[in-house]
Amino acid sequence: MQMIDTTTDMGRKLVGICQNFGPLRFTGYVQPQFQWAESKGAKTFEGIDFAPNSNNRFMMRENRLKAEYYYTNKANQLVSYMGFQLEATERGVAIRDMHLRLFENKWRMFSINAGMFNRPFSYELNLSSADRESPDRARMSQTLMRTERDIGASITFEPRGYKTWFMNHIKADVGVFNGEGLTATTDFDSYKDIIGRVAIKPSRIEPLHMEIAAGTSVLYGALGSQSPWVYSTTADVVHGYAIKGDSTPNHVNEARPRHYYGADVQIRFPSKKWATEIRGECIIGTQTAVATSSETPGTYPINATGIYQPLYTRPFNGAYFYFLQNIASSKHQLVVKYDWFDPNSRVAGMQVSSAAGFSAADVRFQTLGIGYVYYANPHVKYMVYYDIVKNESTNVTGYTGDLKDNILTCRIQYRF
Repeated sequence: MQMIDTTTDMGRKLVGICQNFGPLRFTGYVQPQFQWAESKGAKTFEGIDFAPNSNNRFMMRENRLKAEYYYTNKANQLVSYMGFQLEATERGVAIRDMHLRLFENKWRMFSINAGMFNRPFSYELNLSSADRESPDRARMSQTLMRTERDIGASITFEPRGYKTWFMNHIKADVGVFNGEGLTATTDFDSYKDIIGRVAIKPSRIEPLHMEIAAGTSVLYGALGSQSPWVYSTTADVVHGYAIKGDSTPNHVNEARPRHYYGADVQIRFPSKKWATEIRGECIIGTQTAVATSSETPGTYPINATGIYQPLYTRPFNGAYFYFLQNIASSKHQLVVKYDWFDPNSRVAGMQVSSAAGFSAADVRFQTLGIGYVYYANPHVKYMVYYDIVKNESTNVTGYTGDLKDNILTCRIQYRF
């Protein structure tokens, strides 16, 4: 406040704001970038798809402004927290966070969170894009949860001020959410997602000179069918497996499963110049979506004549792995990332055929990403990253061979 001119009316108002809203803070970041694709109109998970006649573009990836307010009691214990975050790009402005967290201070163990906030599932889904070393999350993460946030409420077990190792390193969350995420304007059925995660915070293992953290996540949810028909992958005499419909008994209002089970680990070898980090996460389960996509729908599918369309249930698996290596300095970092997502683990390769009812929603993808990140200072980082994307060859039209969809991303990030 010493830099504020209190001789002016505006200066006096600013002093009053600082005195009354000391716990109020603003943070944010901007991410302008240039991208080149292997072909025009390439479909990608590194941002939105390319326009039909374009294979390169400048764009604003994620640009956030976040306001946070903390309230503490006379004993300087945290009582409440409120967060509000906006995202702005050339495509518009949207709310990304709007939630309240309340802390209990008798046992100093619990807090409750309500509003629009990150779902407590997965490590990568909860890692901010400002901190992530790759341009975007893995295909698996984006498909299962296109937006990592949802509207709901959760309770957190995270002891504060304890001396024992267990109490200082454990964190557990469980919550109930609408399920569609921010791709929906409202919940289109009465089914909710129950999501839980238990994690061990980074712990140092001295004999090995390493730090390790790990977690496990569960999502138990459903979509309510509005059609008498539902489809799933079942055994077939001709094709081995095929997508088959079932209408007996009537499936209207039936809960179609979305069950995810994940485990993750992060291992770090600290060093002033040559720090190394390895991360990995695997998720398996059952996903319910639509005929042509494995993404959780934001609205219930309806055809052009207004008829409710059937839901499709598929078994899936996926994983990602990061290798991060500092190069002679904490400013220079080599990034290698591999991920895969198999949206229908019951079939593979030429078994995936249009004749058996399969579509692009059943095609397995794997991605190898190689990048370099330069941390110029605490506020600025530069990223050059190349994604080599491979899809399995199938008998589905448009996916009989590998698509030309490799992506080069050059990004500058400024955070404050």
